[in-house]
Parts: sequence; structure tokens; C-alpha cells
Amino acid sequence: MPLYVDGMTLADLTPRRLAATASSLWAAATWRATANALAGLLAGAAGVLVLGGLAALWLGAVVSLAEWPVGGWTNAALYIAAVLVIPALTPWVAQGLAALQRSRLRATLGTKIPAPARTAGRAPWPVGPWLAARTWRQLGFHLLAVLTGVAGGLLVAACWLAPVAAVGYLAVHRGMLAIGLLACAGSVALLLAAPWTARQVTRADEFLARRLLGPSRSEELALRVASLARSRADAVAAADAERRRIERDLHDGAQQRLVSLAMNLGMARERFAGEAEPVREAIAAAHEEAILALSELREFIRGLHPAVLSDRGLNAALSGLVARAPLPVRLRVDVARPAAPGVEAVAYFIVSEALTNVVKHAQASSAEVTVTRAGDLLRVVVSDDGTGAAASGAGRGTGLRGLAQRAAAVDGTLHIDSPPGGPTVITAELPCES
Repeated sequence: MPLYVDGMTLADLTPRRLAATASSLWAAATWRATANALAGLLAGAAGVLVLGGLAALWLGAVVSLAEWPVGGWTNAALYIAAVLVIPALTPWVAQGLAALQRSRLRATLGTKIPAPARTAGRAPWPVGPWLAARTWRQLGFHLLAVLTGVAGGLLVAACWLAPVAAVGYLAVHRGMLAIGLLACAGSVALLLAAPWTARQVTRADEFLARRLLGPSRSEELALRVASLARSRADAVAAADAERRRIERDLHDGAQQRLVSLAMNLGMARERFAGEAEPVREAIAAAHEEAILALSELREFIRGLHPAVLSDRGLNAALSGLVARAPLPVRLRVDVARPAAPGVEAVAYFIVSEALTNVVKHAQASSAEVTVTRAGDLLRVVVSDDGTGAAASGAGRGTGLRGLAQRAAAVDGTLHIDSPPGGPTVITAELPCES
């Protein structure tokens, strides 16, 4: 049977390849793999001793209870305590040993394996840990560590120590030259195979650690979803804060200047009322343009973020919105506790855009807005007595998509019920703490 050294037989070891193989003996990757294998030997041995000791104690207690009443009530109570306590402690011990193994991989290889997340909704301790898949994965790794850790570490150590063993053998058996030369050749082969062996043991060790000590695929997806939800919430909050800042800057800056300009032009219009017609027309046109620009700026600011929403809450903001609507709108707001500012802003803009669609497309004579809170859910309902078929009207598709996008931005939902002939009912449900 051919002897393999670093993936090659001795016959394949040309001088060039032999030099390359020899150079790998002092490569940094080789020493990292060797350090990991030796540390895995110690950590695996510790896991075997601790978990094996717990298993032996538990089995001993079970066997002793089977032989009861030998030993009396005192021993029976001790055995019962061992039978109950050891299974309760084993998941914690396995978790601690798993943390030790992850720390070893991080220290020797720089491999960062995140701890699996705790699963919500499990049964309480001591039953809960045994129902978690991560407990069984960790126990499986500690069992396999007998091979990848203990046996693999011993094999790597044997390869590196083979020359020492050969020298010791020659020192003891000086007269057996042929066997001594064979031992030297074997020790050199094992030494040259040490880098390859260390890398293979480390590769298997790291593979098992990633699969069994880290989060599972479903847990990684759950963590990713949670991370994306937090990122989206942060983005929505940042956008809302930026809109508030722009609204405040425009309100305190450009709007005040336009107000001052309109007032000055109004006073100039009165002052120069007796001037020539071209002068009066120029001042009047400038005054009207300033008033129009001020009106448009106010509408723009209100579209960014209505100040009344921050100052007086959702009810007051919707009341102002309904009062400006060009058709009768009935409003009912029943919100015992205010929602998050970002959610209230989304609710306001959903109502605003829905009423705009009603005015433009629904041919309705009246509308109704209802906002209620049930637990952690803010429910917004906008209905009208128009012609219905909201999804098929010209220009409605874009507006309705905008409503759905606003609701989805805070992890909410939007439902539209608009049969031909009406009525149209738009319902948005928004999580209050998004």
C-alpha cells in the first residue's frame, strides 16, 4: 500500500515537490492548523471527560435505584437527585463546552462562529433546552470531537513527534540498523505528512463546528430577517427624522422670508396705488406671485411632515386634513395610546393620499375616515360612496401602489375592497411599535 505524504505518494516526491513539501513545515498556515489541532485535542478531551463523567454518574444512579432498597433512603434520595439534576445540567454544560470550542477556533484560526440564537416559545427550563435543536447539535459535535478533536489531535501530534520517537528508538536499539533506518524513513515521511494531516484535521474540525456549533440555516434566515427588519425600521425612522428637519428648516427659514416678502409687497401695493399703471401692475403681479409661492410652499411643507402631527398628535392632524378636503368627510379617531411617531406619520399620509384619490377619481359625494387601535395594531379605514373599481381607474394604480408601499415601510398591510359601482373601502393595518 503506497504511503501518502501531503496528498502524494513517495514516488511522486520529485526534488522540487519535496522542497515545496518541506517548506510547508514552517508555513504560518501549518502552525495555525497544528495549534488548532492540539487545542482541539485538549478541548475534545475535556468535553469527553466532563460529559462522559456526567453520563457515567447518571447511569450509576439509575442502576443504583434499580437495586433499591440496598443502601437505604439516604442513598436513594441522593440517586434520585442525581437522576433529576444531571439531565437538567447537561445542556448548560454542553453550551459551555461549545462556547469553549468556538473560542478555540477564534483564537487559533480567526474563525468567528456566532452562537445559535435562543428560540422563543420553547418550554421552560429544564425541559426547554432538551427541546431545542441547538442542544442536540452541540452534543453531536462533542461526540464527534472524539474523532476530529482527540483522535485528530493525537494523529497530528504523532506526525510531528515521529522523529523524536525514531531517535529514541535508535538510542535504545543501537544494534538493529536495518529496523532503525526503516524507522527513520517512516518518521521523515510522517514529519512531511504533518502539514497535510494538520490541515485536513482542521478542515474537518472547522466544518463540523460551523454546522453544529453555529446557528442552523433556519436560524440564520431568522436572524437575517430580524436584521433586515431592524434596518428597515431604522431607515424609515431616519427618513421621517429627515423630513421633520426639512419641514422645520423650511418653516423657520424660507416660509418666513416669503411671508415677509408678501407683506412688504402688499404694503408697497397700497403705498404706490397712485403711481402709473405699469408700476401698479408690476407690484400687484409680484404680490400675487409671492402669495402663490407661499401657498405652494405651505402645501409642500405639509406634504413633507405636518407640524401639527408632532405638536398635537394624529387626531388633530387628521382633523385639519379632513377640514381642507373639498367634499364632506366624516372622521372618527379612537386611539387610546399614541403609536410610534413614524407609524402615525405613515397613517397620516395614507389618509391624505387616499382622500386625494377619492377627490380625483372616485366621483364620490362623501367619505369617511376611521382610525382605531386594537392592542399593538393601528387600523386605518378610508371609505367613499363613489363609483368603485379603484384598481382599474386611470391613474389609480400608481396611487394605490403608493399606499401599499407606505404601509409596507412599517411592516403593515393594505387591503382594498372596491367592487364596480362602489363603495370603496381601503383598510391599512400598521404595527404600532414599528
